[in-house]
Amino acid sequence: MARSALLAASAILAVLAGVAGAETEVSLNLSGAPGLIDMPSGAALAREHLSFSTTGFGAVRRSTIGFQAAPWLAASLRSTSAGDVFDRSLDLRFQLLTEGAVRPAVSIGLMDLLGPGVQSGEYIAATKHFGDRFSVTGGLGWGRLGSQGPIGAPLGPRPATDGSGGLRVDQLFTGDVAPFAGIEWRITDRWTLKGEVSSDAYGAESGVFVPASPFNFGLEYQQSDMLRFGLYSMYGNQIGFAAQIILNPGQRPGGGIGGSGPTPVQPRVPIAQDRDAWSPDWVTQDGAQPILIGNLTTFLKRSGVTVEALSYTAGTAQVRIRNDSLDAEAQAIGRVARAMTHLMPASVEVFEIVPMTGGVPASKVVLRRSDIEALEFAPDNAEALRQRAVITDAGAPMANLAWNPDLYPAFDWSLRPYARLSFLEPELPVSGEVGLRLSARYDLAPGISLQGSLTKIGFSAFGAGTAATPGGLQPVRSDADLYRSNGDPALESLTASWHGRLGPDLYGRVTAGYLEPMFGGVSAEVLWMPSTGRLALGAEANLVAQRDTNGGLGFGEYSYGVASGHLSGYVDLGRGYHAQLDLGRYLAGDNGGTLTLTRRFENGWKLSAHSTLTDAPAGYGTDHGIRIEVPMSWITGQPVRRTRLVEFAPGDGDAGARLQVADRLYGLMIDHSATGLEEQWGRFWK
Repeated sequence: MARSALLAASAILAVLAGVAGAETEVSLNLSGAPGLIDMPSGAALAREHLSFSTTGFGAVRRSTIGFQAAPWLAASLRSTSAGDVFDRSLDLRFQLLTEGAVRPAVSIGLMDLLGPGVQSGEYIAATKHFGDRFSVTGGLGWGRLGSQGPIGAPLGPRPATDGSGGLRVDQLFTGDVAPFAGIEWRITDRWTLKGEVSSDAYGAESGVFVPASPFNFGLEYQQSDMLRFGLYSMYGNQIGFAAQIILNPGQRPGGGIGGSGPTPVQPRVPIAQDRDAWSPDWVTQDGAQPILIGNLTTFLKRSGVTVEALSYTAGTAQVRIRNDSLDAEAQAIGRVARAMTHLMPASVEVFEIVPMTGGVPASKVVLRRSDIEALEFAPDNAEALRQRAVITDAGAPMANLAWNPDLYPAFDWSLRPYARLSFLEPELPVSGEVGLRLSARYDLAPGISLQGSLTKIGFSAFGAGTAATPGGLQPVRSDADLYRSNGDPALESLTASWHGRLGPDLYGRVTAGYLEPMFGGVSAEVLWMPSTGRLALGAEANLVAQRDTNGGLGFGEYSYGVASGHLSGYVDLGRGYHAQLDLGRYLAGDNGGTLTLTRRFENGWKLSAHSTLTDAPAGYGTDHGIRIEVPMSWITGQPVRRTRLVEFAPGDGDAGARLQVADRLYGLMIDHSATGLEEQWGRFWK
């Protein structure tokens, strides 16, 4: 009776008209999706917001990361444990309608889309706000969300799953359907009350949890704009909790970046006033080239930009640069262009700026000096200059190219603390280790280097990881805990590498040595990447052997070697989104493909989500994960190129495991392509 009354009241309130929807906060449920307590809602987070949550009640624990990729599309990756049962699931959520004066916000969700099916379910949910304090949600659920109080199966019975994973299109919106509903009342700006009736009977968790009631109630506290906590009465017999973070990677918590400001452009004296200053005779002067290299080096040092090489004619000057500090390549190019207005003779009208990465010329930005002089203070000057700039392949160097004599060979080393964090593990929502890393690098020439690192763990708190895959697959990742416990201290890597330009828009890489903590050998790669296109193609081949777990130089413990490699396609989708498809053979000998979607933010954030499907034994051939690179400049507010990597559901299973080799070509080159520079071009004048 009570259940029916709550459902009826929610349905009546959901269709009331005449109350305009206000701009309201969106709260998350215990699955990390916009919702009530355990049930979803029709609302959506703001575009490109990230959410992190860890929740639980009784024996059920969940950790989730979600990303609102577009106003209409959100994705989340969630780990769920209930007793000894652990599952990772990928959810997609589509908002069909935004809230209006009369209409509710309506969303459709697909839960556990590619996993074994333990968490699978679908729903359609509608949410309507009445003022900015009160909202009502009602919806229908299928799968596990149709297991409590079903009212029928309009599309027929739900096909059984064999637990092998993969896309189960035949299951969508089939089987029993059940209603759910709830209300949310923001008592104050910080405190919120929630109540709901659930449509989830928790049949898959019956061994550790059996609901006594479909009703859930909760009280949530908004500690800040980003942080929210909740305490709940769950299913009549459990107490639940939630800790949730919602943030916008595009907004720096401390505002802008500190450091030195840009130097103003230095206009040339008019030729009518000083014809000698415009004379091209300076080209023939002995010693002009090293003087210009030295002056540019000194001028740009405070901006964190290194001059690698310089060449010129009377009308054109080309400078090859390496950006050591600024978190936007377009900003580095802007600083160099300003410096050239101060130091290049007046006859030089064309500036060619070639950004270098890994010792490789990645592209060429051609600017007219007169445009820089004219547009510095023009309205919308960044866009105006971009329309006149030309970005092309780096091309062959000019005949009189001279390298900075102070750069090669060069040795650098560091001793720094490190933190390796992992989320969505079976036992711990957050796990990882901290310690010290000794790193060294010796650059013999542009593109040729020796480098290595040693680690010593100070504190470690990792979960048990993923169990080894049955069916004869080599434990190429599931033995990660052995490498962590036996290899301390450990030789993390020790490699010799070459990166170079093979031809127009064509790049190559060869890396040999101890490539990563678990494998050593040789890795070779070739990449075709037009500087002005959105498509790139690559191929990688690896011949590697598995290292001993003690972190030393040996390979005899496993006596396992494998030839692996992939053919890769890369597409720049625009607005900072990139897609990558890799097809080939993985470290454990399984074959398949990995689809990766990446969002690259102008300020250096990179968010990547991948999904892998291989021919590994049934139930083990899928893998999903999320990687986030957070630029230290976003945290500290100071110009620095270092980033911190955080992994969610890392690849610690054997199926779909890929070699972890440093400085793959696409990652090195993408920021310097025409589309990569366009994403950051607003920083040119910064």
